This record gives sequence, C-alpha cells and structure tokens, in this order.
Amino acid sequence: MTDEIANAEVVAVYPNKVRVAVDDLLNFQAAGESLRVGSFLKVSDNDNVSLICIIESFSIEMKEVKVNGSSDYKRVYMIDAYPLGTLKDGKFNRGGDELAIPPKKVVPATKAEIAAIYADCYAAEDRFCFSSLTRQRDIVVPVHGDRFFNKHIAVVGASGSGKSSSVSSVLQRAISAKTGEYQGLNNSHILIFDLHSEYTAAFPGANVITVDDLVLPYWLLNEDEMEDMFLESGDNNNYNQEALLRQIVTIAKKISNPGVEKVNFDSPLPYEINHVANAFRNLTRETKNADNSLLIKFKDTTEIEFPDVDAQIEHYCMELRDFATTKRSEINKGPYADGTIDKFERRVRSKIANTRLRFIFGEKAKNASLEDVLRQFTGYNAGGESNVTIIDLSGIPFELLSITVSLISRLMFDFCYYARRVESKTEQPFLMVYEEAHKYAPKSGLSRYKASLAAIERIAKEGRKYGISLLISSQRPSEISETIFFAMLQLPGDASY
Repeated sequence: MTDEIANAEVVAVYPNKVRVAVDDLLNFQAAGESLRVGSFLKVSDNDNVSLICIIESFSIEMKEVKVNGSSDYKRVYMIDAYPLGTLKDGKFNRGGDELAIPPKKVVPATKAEIAAIYADCYAAEDRFCFSSLTRQRDIVVPVHGDRFFNKHIAVVGASGSGKSSSVSSVLQRAISAKTGEYQGLNNSHILIFDLHSEYTAAFPGANVITVDDLVLPYWLLNEDEMEDMFLESGDNNNYNQEALLRQIVTIAKKISNPGVEKVNFDSPLPYEINHVANAFRNLTRETKNADNSLLIKFKDTTEIEFPDVDAQIEHYCMELRDFATTKRSEINKGPYADGTIDKFERRVRSKIANTRLRFIFGEKAKNASLEDVLRQFTGYNAGGESNVTIIDLSGIPFELLSITVSLISRLMFDFCYYARRVESKTEQPFLMVYEEAHKYAPKSGLSRYKASLAAIERIAKEGRKYGISLLISSQRPSEISETIFFAMLQLPGDASY
C-alpha cells in the first residue's frame, strides 16, 4: 500500500472526533482485514507522534473532479473516528494533545500498536482481565479493579444470550485476581440474588443461603415492607387498616421494649408478633358500654375502663379475651367489630401461621439478633467465612420476593453506611448482584414493588460513597426503573476500594 494509492488524509479535526477522507477504501485496509465500525486507525504527524482512533461511522460523498476538461464525480469515503490517545515510542497515553496539526498521514493501526493500548494501562496489582477484543481475541482488555467495581454495572440482553454466564465469568476473574497478584483490600464482598439457583456451581466456595437457612425477622420490616406483607392491593379499606396496623405494631414494640424511651413504627426493635394477632382478634370481637367506648365488658361479667385507646390495645395484645354479648341500649359492638377488618385480621393470622414463611415468622427468626442477621450476608459466619454470598431465591414465595430483596438490600446499605461512619479506616465494600432485576425493581406504580424499588434506587443513587455498588442483570431493561439506570450514567466519585 502506498500513499498515492490509498490517498487517505485528515480533512477535519473536532474536539471529540477526527474526519478522514479515503479515495480507495479497498487498498486502505490492512492486509487480511476489512475496515468496520470499531476498527483502529493511526494518525501520524512529522514529530513521530501517532494518534490512535477508533472508527465510529462511515459515509460516502461525491467529489467533483476534472477529466480532460470535463467534470466527473468520484466516490470519497468519509470516516469519523473517536480519538483514544497518543502513541509515542511504543508507549500509549490516553488523551493528550501532542499531535501536531496538520497530521501527515493516516493508516490502519497494526496489531502491535493496538496491543500497546492495553499493555501498560494499569499496574499489575490494580488490574484484572475478563475480556478481549472481538476481532482480535488474543489481545486482552484489562480493567482497573477498584474503578470498575466502584461504578454500577448493567448486563442486559435477550433470554439465552449469556447474561448469567457473563456475570459469573467477570466475578470469577475478579476473585481469582484477588487471590493472586492483586494487592488491594481483601475485605470486599459479593452478594448475589440468585433467582433460579444458577450461581452455586460457579462459586463452589460461596456461602449459599436457601429459604431453609435464611433468617429475616419480621421485626426488621419497615413501613412499606409491612404494608406489602399484610395489606391487600386495591382494598378500599387499606387506609384504615394501615393506620390500625401502625398503632398496634407500635404498642407491641413498646410492650417488648419497656426500657426504650422513643419507640416508633419503623424502629428496628424485637417484639412479639402474637401480640399483634391477639389485638386484631380482640378488636373484631369486642363489645363496649353503650355510653362509654372505653368501658369494656367481658364474658366473665368483669369490666375494665381504660384511660385511653392505647391502654386498651395494650391489654388486647397480652391475651385473647371473650366479650360480653351485645344488649340493646347497654352493650354495643366495638368500632372494629362490624366486619370491616375481619378479612384483614384473617390475613394477618394466616401469614404468621404459614409454614412457608418460617424464615420471617418462625422461632429462629423471632429469636435472632440483628448481628445474627447481618452475619449471614457479610460472610462472617464462624467456620464458614466467604467473600461471596449467594441468596437462593428460588424457594421464596413469589409474593414475598420483593419484600425479601428490599429488606436485605436495605440492611446492607445501612450496614455499609454505619460501618463507614463508625470506623472510617475500615472499608467493607459490597457488590450487590441483582439477577432478573425487572422482577422486583420494575418501573411500576404497584404498591407491592414500592419497598424493593426504594431500597435498590437508594443504593443506585447514594451507595458508591459508602462502598456499596450494584450489578443489574436483566433481559428486559426497558421495564426497570429509570432511576436505577440514570444513576449508572453518573460520573464516579473519588472513592475507590
């Protein structure tokens, strides 16, 4: 190939691209290879400095030429290329403005020149490799481990395109790099929400939590999660049921925590769930004095006049009572004994008694401490320490999938937040991997997704500053909350791990 044959020259230089005109595209191509979008070009000047560019687009223009005094038109191929950096003395530098204008010539970059782009981009202790160039598989593309995992990551594609395989490969390479020459912090963790039990074989040393092992106490549920658990979507009486639920749960927490001064509905304090069930059952059956709503009559002929409604509900929490029968003008039904909350009360009792929900309402969950719960996900279980935790969601009832994801995500965000504030010298970065994220983080107005959306969006918006990032895998990215993807487009902060 000669300059006369190829006749390629730079015709325009923009802040973000270079435009090259080529008369003979066939002869301009490197031997044995064809030019396409993504191919590399080398633009040189007289000072032995070369600008390496990657082709973004082609176009064709008709150029007027004079042949024997008459006008004719010739095809000219216009190539727009994005500049990556400069190559000088075999060393590649990203960015830079060393190239003198006008450039001398343009040629396709050789394989050695392309390999130089990635050869010394990062120090050996900071990088790991999980990919190679599509057209030249023997050229590996390393990434900076801290910077890569300090950003949020999305892996999207059609069903069967290899998303789970890609996620596993990236994480496996990262783990193997950390056990080898990587010298960064080894206190980082990966937590995978596995919807179809796909990741256990890929990580044999991981801490795998199935529904039989999972412990998520009901007393850690926040307002949105509690409503998703007990309220029925679309019920016209939800507003009254929500207010009553808040009141009863708050009182149940005060009963179980007499030494705590400030107790709210959202306070993460242990309490007895049967107290809540007792209160609802008594409210659906209570009878009262016709002239005094706080004077309650019982079947054993005793009566109690309560000072206020809170004291009345506190009494109802402690045990089931039998009430006196109604009597015209003397004993009336209570305000909730008219059947308005009967369905709600049955729903509460059925949830508590459901054997599939033992990981929330069972004895193990009831007696677990906050430290025990966190220890599952942080990989600090004695004798079973691991930097990778897989939460097998395949056994979780579908209606509780979003609640489970929400609670774990919220706990891990709070853990990283307080860990960073309490001891700033100890970093414990977490990567949260959400498989099939569109199933519990959709852009939906349904109340059942409110809790999980809020938890994941909070990580997307604020997580990186506290050392927690997310990896979203989905075959339906258009159905995922825009807030999550918008947060992924933000420039990373100064924090790294």
